[in-house]
Amino acid sequence: MKLIALFPLLLTAFLTASKSTAALAQTDVVPGSEWHLEKPESQGYSSKRLEILRSWVETDDTSSMMVLVHGHPIFAYGDISHSSHVYSVRKSILAMLYGNYVANGTLDLSKTIKQLSITDKQPLLPIEETATLRQLLASRSGVYHPSGSFGQADYMPKRGSHAPGTYYVYNNWDFDAAGVAFEKLTGKGIYQALQTDLATPLGMQDYKVSEQKKEFMPESSLGEYAMSLSTRDMARLGLLMLDKGSWNGKQLIPADWIKTITSTVTPSNDIHPDILRNNFDPARWGYGYLWWVWDYNAPINIKDGDYDSFFEGAYSAMGTGGNYITVLPAFSVVVVHQVDRDKKPHASVAPSSYMAMLSIILNSYCGHDCEPSNPRVGPR
Repeated sequence: MKLIALFPLLLTAFLTASKSTAALAQTDVVPGSEWHLEKPESQGYSSKRLEILRSWVETDDTSSMMVLVHGHPIFAYGDISHSSHVYSVRKSILAMLYGNYVANGTLDLSKTIKQLSITDKQPLLPIEETATLRQLLASRSGVYHPSGSFGQADYMPKRGSHAPGTYYVYNNWDFDAAGVAFEKLTGKGIYQALQTDLATPLGMQDYKVSEQKKEFMPESSLGEYAMSLSTRDMARLGLLMLDKGSWNGKQLIPADWIKTITSTVTPSNDIHPDILRNNFDPARWGYGYLWWVWDYNAPINIKDGDYDSFFEGAYSAMGTGGNYITVLPAFSVVVVHQVDRDKKPHASVAPSSYMAMLSIILNSYCGHDCEPSNPRVGPR
């Protein structure tokens, strides 16, 4: 309740800030072989206020964090080179990998599970076999075969109870099947595709195919394409998303695909299980294609556009425990946040705490009133 009570106060402050931020609009930059941390004032943010963010994360289970503004890193915390399990962030990265193969026809999103020859330990029902690849990406397949993922059996509907495309439930069977389909149709392993299609052209510093390993549960033969990534490499992925798939003048992912996967397919009110709607938290996220998409209506007493200024068009990759790649296009901000559960298995940062972090970032905006400073303070 403490965090929820704090949010309206932060919101009041950032409504005013949001109106003037556009004045500092500029072209995004991409890093070279190394990230170089810059003075926040060079991008219109207050160092003193970002120290509040540092104090906040030090009291939580955050292991590492980065904030980019127009591609410039203005905040870093923890060991941003350390790789750890990112949990469901993997799904959003798979969506990125899909782009070029959908564009060139290798991946046909209208193909059904039956046409893709996807099977599992239990026979699929005839109605389940009609689900399409597109519906898998949206987690609306209607296939409720056990995935073995922790807790999901507790809320999964009865098999055959919903026709494909008619009902959203957060379902790792769908996500894992989407991974199987990618490898079947492209002839490439997901980890190798991540290396050649994204890690190499982006200059990711810590990604190693040899450190990636699929995880299998007794209930399903599909396998989870688990990923271990560093914060600074996730920041490159987030910046690529912010720039609509373009990197150093080269289109690595089609821009229209970025728009497709980050557009709302399922509004927040239709998300199941209900707990994922965050009804008692400030966050309101719907779902696109393997990305969470901001879906919050402004309060009646707020002028149109004010509330949505910061989160307008926002989308996020989210993983268990507090792993995030959040893109805020209206402010050209990318936030990467990691919780290292490899070292501390029960570590967790609550969604409301993460939303407070985002609010502190916005409230650190000082625009043209920032004190003059040297933008480069040292390498990272």
